[in-house]
Amino acid sequence: MQSWTRGLLRHESALTLALLSAAVLAFGMALFERGLPGLRAAWPTLAVAGCAFALLKIWCRWQRERLLREAPLPLFLKRKLRDTYPHLNSKDCDLVERGLRQFFLACLRSNKGFVAMPSRVVDALWHEFILHTRAYQDWCQLTLGWFLHHTPAQALGPHAIDNDGLRRAWYRACRDEAIDPRAPTRLPLLFALDAKLQIDNGFHYRPDGRGLQPKDVVQGEGGSYFGTDFCTDSFSGDAQGFGGADASDSSADGGADSGSDGGSCGGGGD
Repeated sequence: MQSWTRGLLRHESALTLALLSAAVLAFGMALFERGLPGLRAAWPTLAVAGCAFALLKIWCRWQRERLLREAPLPLFLKRKLRDTYPHLNSKDCDLVERGLRQFFLACLRSNKGFVAMPSRVVDALWHEFILHTRAYQDWCQLTLGWFLHHTPAQALGPHAIDNDGLRRAWYRACRDEAIDPRAPTRLPLLFALDAKLQIDNGFHYRPDGRGLQPKDVVQGEGGSYFGTDFCTDSFSGDAQGFGGADASDSSADGGADSGSDGGSCGGGGD
């Protein structure tokens, strides 16, 4: 990555604040010195500052999403993952890394809203990453713009904030793979990995549990869940809006998001 790109991403907040401050200062000085005629003269400056602000925000979001998908993660993370789950091969570890990237992407698009971690195996990789504080902090700053804290999460249950955390994860992961989150025909990667990789005490999901008999439900030691549970009123929280994610997308593509999973972990911004 070029140094100027890294610099812009690292200092996005300061740069956007500087642009807004310059626009407010130009507006105030023009009004104070010349009144309404001065405001008309200041409009070109305000327009330039506004355009620069918008372009910077758009560029930074584009760069962060690109890095989340493409930037290399530390190589030792997969080795650590195989220490925890020896039955995984290199291709399995590649899938887990993709799942972690999908989770980080959901966090970016949640605009610091709480996003829960629905996979034990992806959570294990995240744990290993966060233990290496300097590398993890640098990754967060470049790809998210803030430090993503690791917090325990709960299964769908009585607490609305936890339920909405998992709903956000579900909604964003589905949108990332062009899956209808309300009527899924398959699972997004992040929600499929524990069952696919036969993770002990993992969380098993199916797209839709309607019409299944109890004997047909795949039970994992960590629990069995259905994608359609995230948009029903069976659990407290914002089921219809997926924790606010769907409403956010109605006004701008890429906002809040999904729910929280049991016994795993979740993350939110400062």
